Amino acid sequence: MSAQFCSSLADNALFVAAVELLRTSGAGEWQRAALVPMFALFYVVLAPFVGAFADAVPKGKVMFVSNTIKVVGCLMMLLGTHPLAAYAIVGLGAAAYSPAKYGILTELLPPSQLVKANGWIEGLTIGSIILGVLLGGQLVGPHVSPWLLGLDFPFIDTGIDTAPEAAILSLVSLYIAAAIFNLFIPRTDTELQELPTHPLALVRDFSECNARLWNDKLGQISLATTTLFWGVSGNLRYIVLAWAAAALSYSTTEASALVGVVAIGTAVGAVVASVAMRLDQATRVIPLGVAMGVLVVFMNFIGNVWVAVPFLIVLGGLGGFLVVPMNALLQHRGHNLMGAGRSIAVQNFNEQACILALGAFYTGLTRVGLSAFGAITIFGLLVASTMWLIARWHDRNVQQHADEVERLLGLARSDGH
Repeated sequence: MSAQFCSSLADNALFVAAVELLRTSGAGEWQRAALVPMFALFYVVLAPFVGAFADAVPKGKVMFVSNTIKVVGCLMMLLGTHPLAAYAIVGLGAAAYSPAKYGILTELLPPSQLVKANGWIEGLTIGSIILGVLLGGQLVGPHVSPWLLGLDFPFIDTGIDTAPEAAILSLVSLYIAAAIFNLFIPRTDTELQELPTHPLALVRDFSECNARLWNDKLGQISLATTTLFWGVSGNLRYIVLAWAAAALSYSTTEASALVGVVAIGTAVGAVVASVAMRLDQATRVIPLGVAMGVLVVFMNFIGNVWVAVPFLIVLGGLGGFLVVPMNALLQHRGHNLMGAGRSIAVQNFNEQACILALGAFYTGLTRVGLSAFGAITIFGLLVASTMWLIARWHDRNVQQHADEVERLLGLARSDGH
């Protein structure tokens, strides 16, 4: 939990710093929007490999290596590599990290504790998002950045001349702290799975795992829901920054606080769901996804920060209450169908592919002049309509495959107690 908090805190602060680095260097808005899909790139490309790697190597070691890769990405950004390329390397570290951080939950805990454990992990992750975007905003802001730039190291010329560069260098220490925490993660008794030596074997194995989860009558619903939720949420992180600049004339530092406000609501919703929901009740939260999409559209009618703050908290709360039980159900089905690492890798592949596709779509629309208000409308309608289709999909499964759905829910019910 400590390792996850520090690593995620740095990830989210780095996103804000990278946005400001591109802005101050004169890059177009489409390049800033492209940070989101670039971070997701290696999640998609390496999905067949990272899950198997997480199941073949102790997960604490996997997480240590992943944080080291993130440090390399930060240093590349400071040494002149294009921010989009360097940020993709940080995404490579995150892609390797994720199957281990979630997969270890199923190794340490019984199924009855998975919803609560996900509540803690998601709550801490959301907390790190809140503090991370606020930290990133402050590090590039007018109060902290002069102090960072004023730090001198004897006999060393760091070449750090701008606020975003100073922020990125300071965030390296957070990744190092996370890596140190990784060293103390216990080795569990779960048997390590042999890593296939041929790349095509890994791709074939991953494809079979992906098909297995999509063919499962509960797995497909939870996977579709979490895929859409994270696909849109990943892009809304930047869209809220753009919206705050357009609707409220906010700077990057000020706008980052509103991203944190959404995360506050998500954290509250996640904690409430972890207490109030059981594993076999997860599919009951699907209608909240439709409501969430409708609320996103209503952002266009807000021009006052005192209205925006409670509105964004409610919006985030719906998302948190939606994703925690669905995430737990998906982990439960994946753990029963395949290894924990492979299951999380399949989940990451689908979710990050959605982030990549929607991010590329939004980036393309930005290049042709789409406003933040237009993007919000498109994303909100997309969420509401797709969640409605997922609800109909689940209803059809219940009607046409009643015995199988009841058997799977019974398994979740017995394991969830």
